[in-house]
Amino acid sequence: MKYIDFKILGILIVTGVLISSCNNFLKEQNYTSLSIETAKNDPQTFDQLVAYVYEISRETTTHYQPDMYYQLEDLGTDIVTRGGAVTGTSDLNDYVNLNSTNWTVHVYWGDQYKIIAAANVAIENADKIEGLDSNAKAVGIGEAKFFRAMAYFNLVENFGGVPLVLNQVTTAETNYTRESEEAVYTQIVADLNDALAAVPENPSVYGRVSKDAVRHLLSKVLLTRGYKSFAASSDFTDAASLAETVIANHPLVPSFANLVSIDNQRNSEVVFAYLFGSNSVSRGWGNSKHMMYKFRFYDYPGLSRTVQGLGPMPTPFYYSLFQDNDQRADATFSRVLYATKADKTVFGGDTVNISIGDTAIYFPKVAWTDARKESVPYKVINPDQYLKSDGITTVHYPMFRKFDDPSIPFIQPDQPVHGERDMVIMRSGEAYLIAAEAYLEASNSTKAAQLLTELRSRAGLTTHVAPGDVTLDFILDERARELTGEVNRWMDLKRTGKLIERTLAHNPHAALNHALKETDLLRPIPQTEIDNSGGAITQNPGYE
Repeated sequence: MKYIDFKILGILIVTGVLISSCNNFLKEQNYTSLSIETAKNDPQTFDQLVAYVYEISRETTTHYQPDMYYQLEDLGTDIVTRGGAVTGTSDLNDYVNLNSTNWTVHVYWGDQYKIIAAANVAIENADKIEGLDSNAKAVGIGEAKFFRAMAYFNLVENFGGVPLVLNQVTTAETNYTRESEEAVYTQIVADLNDALAAVPENPSVYGRVSKDAVRHLLSKVLLTRGYKSFAASSDFTDAASLAETVIANHPLVPSFANLVSIDNQRNSEVVFAYLFGSNSVSRGWGNSKHMMYKFRFYDYPGLSRTVQGLGPMPTPFYYSLFQDNDQRADATFSRVLYATKADKTVFGGDTVNISIGDTAIYFPKVAWTDARKESVPYKVINPDQYLKSDGITTVHYPMFRKFDDPSIPFIQPDQPVHGERDMVIMRSGEAYLIAAEAYLEASNSTKAAQLLTELRSRAGLTTHVAPGDVTLDFILDERARELTGEVNRWMDLKRTGKLIERTLAHNPHAALNHALKETDLLRPIPQTEIDNSGGAITQNPGYE
């Protein structure tokens, strides 16, 4: 994508949220008085409008706002918990005292409506721009509808029915009301069908929306709607068919390690990715995923401060999901941390040297005895000690590596993080799992088992999956092994009706407080939105 001229875009994108933040957003974006009336003579104006939809979608994905990352995605599930001792309470992870004034929920709601606002501006102004090629216009509108659909999908699954804003907002308005979930889903599907008809099968520019990106998102939307009371009778079979098309067009990378290698980012499996790169201007905030699931490893002897973690951590249950011969484990996280600097440590009462490349910390899959731990000059942390302080760090666990970006300097999370790697949003590995789940729900467990067998074989698991073994829990375990950190786990568990059961069973902090209940299957509507609408926007049950 070209670098975006925000001065052109400023006056056109009037609001990012429905009501409460429109003044701030105008102040941040309105750098000039240039309007569509003065910009309409240049066809590039439309390119800029569409490019901004990509930009705002990318930026609100890599971070909600400074020092706020991914908190409504994996946190508070069976596989990710807060990175602290198993004491106290948390609103988002433990579901204790979560209410309508929660700032993360407020920001997330606003971020999704910023995407919607940008998409609406592009869609509504397309016909006003002179000299615009008809094909370029159709494609750009299709791209904008793709992102609008994605934003509404995030909103409807997190909040239930929400206001449907489908036109450019040019003045502050307060007369918004919530549409039903069914109505929101109808609009999402309509937008995606329009996008599917408009965007190219194979875009000439890498990183732009393709038909397979639309198919992938639509398959997930239909899979999710298939569980609901207003589902269409063909939702599961349609979801499976769309996902199968994506699979056919995007062969799996033979090795999972090669799939996640920084040297093989643009491979056959990628369906859609946000691009960052080395240009400090176009990169924006930067890809932050290299900071996911890291503890303060640099407090131990021999380890340099190379990357700062974001806070949350995988649960012990997550690490227990991998069989010994599952190659995804070694490609996803590191059980051995090697010294990156010369240092000293105490071993057997004596001071010993640490050389670069020596083992600094080891996380055995099966617990070592105390005698064995004392026989080596490095730190050994057993699985039952991940959440127990050792006097150096409060929590410690095998660290994620599949998103590593080694050339990026140490940055605190409240500053632009500079990550350069592509952020893969959709890949055919997930399409296998979408199709398998859809086939299971369509009573075709034989086909589901075939897809799961094929996906698992890439990871070195050669035993065929039997149709009778395919359950939602089996698929959710497989999604964890394949996709953690890539897709929204909270939405996966909610979709399958497993959020409460699996989180209370496997998230130690949530289990401690045991507060998760049915009303937590929706987040609270931000109170500012309710207040500014004069109560026209109503609150979700349990948060009144």
